[in-house]
Parts: sequence; C-alpha cells; structure tokens
Amino acid sequence: MTDRVLVLDFGAQTTQLIARRVRESGVYCEIRPFHIGDDEIAAFAPRAIVLSGGPASVTGAATPRAPDAVFALGVPVLGICYGQQTMCDQLGGEVERSERREFGRAFIDVSDRCDLFEGLWAPGAHEQVWMSHGDRVVTLPPGLRAVAHTEDAPFAAIADDERRFYGVQFHPEVVHTPHGAELLKNFTHRVAGCSGDWTMASFREHAVARARAQIGDGRVICGLSGGVDSSVVAVLLHEAVGSQLTCVFVDTGLLREGEAGQVVSLFRDRFNIPLVDRDAQALFLDKLAGVTDPEAKRKVIGATFIDVFEHEAARIGGADFLAQGTLYPDVIESVSFAGGPSVTIKSHHNVGGLPERMNLALVEPLRELFKDEARALGRELGLPESIVGRHPFPGPGLAIRVPGEVTAEKLALLRRADAIYLEEIRAAGLYDEIWQAFAVLLPVRTVGVMGDERSYEYVCALRAVTSTDGMTADAYPFSHEFLGRVATRICNEARGINRVVYDVTSKPPGTIEWE
Repeated sequence: MTDRVLVLDFGAQTTQLIARRVRESGVYCEIRPFHIGDDEIAAFAPRAIVLSGGPASVTGAATPRAPDAVFALGVPVLGICYGQQTMCDQLGGEVERSERREFGRAFIDVSDRCDLFEGLWAPGAHEQVWMSHGDRVVTLPPGLRAVAHTEDAPFAAIADDERRFYGVQFHPEVVHTPHGAELLKNFTHRVAGCSGDWTMASFREHAVARARAQIGDGRVICGLSGGVDSSVVAVLLHEAVGSQLTCVFVDTGLLREGEAGQVVSLFRDRFNIPLVDRDAQALFLDKLAGVTDPEAKRKVIGATFIDVFEHEAARIGGADFLAQGTLYPDVIESVSFAGGPSVTIKSHHNVGGLPERMNLALVEPLRELFKDEARALGRELGLPESIVGRHPFPGPGLAIRVPGEVTAEKLALLRRADAIYLEEIRAAGLYDEIWQAFAVLLPVRTVGVMGDERSYEYVCALRAVTSTDGMTADAYPFSHEFLGRVATRICNEARGINRVVYDVTSKPPGTIEWE
C-alpha cells in the first residue's frame, strides 16, 4: 500500500465516513486523533491529509488545533467544516461566531475554478450540500481564495492550488451532499495523485503475510460465533497458518434458530478447519438467572464466555495467540478525540485488551477494515453469502432481546418468532435491502382472543432498519400486507405470543449500539 491518506479526527460524528469514502475510491486511509505527534505523522507518510469536522468552536480558548507539521509536509490538505476553520485560523485568517447558523441542506454557488472542483463543478454551478456549523470564516489567510459561497458563508469553499490547501464548510462525506464522494475522489486522485489501487485482493495478500509473520510457529485459537467478523478471521488465519489454528465455537443458547448446526457444518466440513464445539447452553442460562439489567447481562455473558474459552483452550493444549474480529470502528472509538461523539466503546468488545490471566497475545487481522470491507474480504476468501451478507448480531445475542429475566422458555419463543420474521423477509426478497432486522420479546403480556378462547400471552416487537453507514438508520417501510402476514404466522406458530407490533423508531446519528 504505497498511497496512504491520513484523516485527523476533531470529534465529528461523521469522521468515519470520510475514511469510508476515501477507501471506496481505492485509496487506503486511516483515522488518527488530531493531537498525534509530528513524528507519527511523518512515519505514516501520507500522500494527503484531511482535517475532519468537530463539535468545538475555533473561537474558544484551548480548542483543538492541527499539528503544525500538517502544513509543513508539502502534501495536499483538505479541511472539512471545523477542519477548514482551524486551517484558516492557524494560517493567519479569522473565524467568528456566525449570527445565523447553518444546519442541514444548503446550496453553494461556485464562483471560481480550482483543482478540487476540476471536472466536477464550474463557475456558476448551484450545488446541494450538507452544512453543520455555527462559526464561519470571515478573513482568509494569505494565499487562499474563495471558490464557492452561500448566503451566510462567504467562504463555503476555499483553495490554494499552489500549496494544494483546500477547505470546505460543508460535509462532502455524507450522502446528503450528492457529489461529495466525487469531490473527495478529486482531492485524493486529481490533487494528491493517488493511484487508487487499494483492493480487497491486495489487502488479503498483505493480511495473510502479516499474520504468518506475527504468529510464526505459535498456535492460535479463534472464538467462532458464526457472525461475519469471526468467520472472516477464521478463514483468513486458516489460509495463513493452517493447522496452527483451532476454532472454538461456544453454543451459548443465545443464538438464532438453527445457527449452531450451520456454523459447525460450514467450518468443520466445508473449510476443514479444526473446530471445538462446546455446548454451554445450560451454563449460560444458569449464570443469567435473575439478571434483568441489559448491561449486567452483557458482563455476565462476557465473563462466562471467557471462562468457557479458557477451559477449552487448556483442553486443546494451550495457545499463544487469540484471534479476534476487532474492526476499525472499534479501534477508532478506543482512541477517539476525547469528548467526541465517537468515543463510546462497545461494552462487549475487548479493544482495550484481555484479562491478564489468559496470557495470550491478540491477533486482529481485520482491525483496519470497516464492516462492509470485512464482508468484501469474506467474499474474496470464498465464504458463502449466507455468512458474509448476514445482518449484524451482537455478542450477547438473544439475551438482550429478552428484556427482563432470560429463561429457556422465553428464548425458545423468541427464537421461533425471529426465524419466522427473517424467513418472510427473505421470501419477499427484502433481506439485502435491510441493514438489520430482529424480533424482541417484550416483558409484558396482553389479553387477546384467539379463536373461541381468551389468551394471556407475550407481545413480540419487530424491528428492521436501513442504513448506508451503520451510524444512522431509518425504519424499513414494510407494507401492511407484509406485516400482517408476519404477525399472523408468529401468533399461529409461536405459541405464547398473541400480539405483534412494529417499531418505527429511527436510529439517530452518533449512537453506537443497536439494542
């Protein structure tokens, strides 16, 4: 990977989208906190640097600033929103609080040509963008000139083609700026001269070689859940080190219907990966008895899983490494700009490390990838679409989709309702249009009439959301006919449920968890 773009994070909730858009154009990109040292920037050797947006105001005291090295390296720099403002402030311009804030859809008027706009926007163009700012640049630093404006932002886009410094007040990384991805590609390819040759095939080759070098003659175990991340890790490491890898599949009893058998059959029979299959359903149910708080459930499940994993590792003769499906968003969140919206770390991830008593080094071959890239790598490795296209399913599984105490009866009921729901979604050809769909068994019972008898049974809630980035989501607009068909099947086939409701809540920006 010769071409690398560095994104400095000032705490915007859309910072990850910048990196995603850059990678989508075939250029490798990483996100680092804005306060990294000059030596780290130089060691990264970026072909270009992007300064992200952020929640702070440049006009405040002790607010974030870009390292001085950014403007001295001689590489192209693009400042987005706050990034534009701190660039101007640091280079001798002036920023002030705006009397009128701009949030949401806006239109810029292109007033001049620049290399950033070449082949995309010409003078006189009137283009839709997405704004989110309360400050504005009022005086430009020497060398920079205005190339676009809005009614309230005279410097909505600025350029210095000689130094290759550019700034935009809007957010090109979001889908609400229709030509934003093309603008970022103009910056990386036309301005910075990146070749765009970063592919999943090249990443696979690099990741396999790196895993071999790290593991050497050691032995590695991998906790295989059947989800996208652990499945891709398992197949990649098996390609890298073969029989030095042993996978451990723990059936927690919290999986979807038929999933345990599918996982064991696929990896043991099709991929011929050494696999330990441990049935721990009774143990997990015993540990969860009486636990009702969702966060407490996560901790119980995590601790129990580690105990089981340690036991199985000891039985197979120990190991030197633990393989984990850590993804890039998990890494970013663990080192994010303090106080920024992305700082929250998922409580069921071990990004911060493992218990010392496990005495294992981590192997994390996916830690540079976003979720959609992990799926692409899985396809590159030959994993079936039933695995790589699977909706996200969190580690705690069905336990956090049973509000209140978890019992075998509730799990069986939910498992059947969830399976019916997904069967109907697939039959309607909607599965790939939906980011995530699942059922929840609510902790309430209602009185109903089924046939000639009254019933007093549980209520099942259904959820389905669409998303392009995993950060924001909207409820999927099912037809009444579809929902009626699903509800009828669930009430008829999942004995113990007499009412079904559909959740139309959207997922707001910046929240991380799905449940």
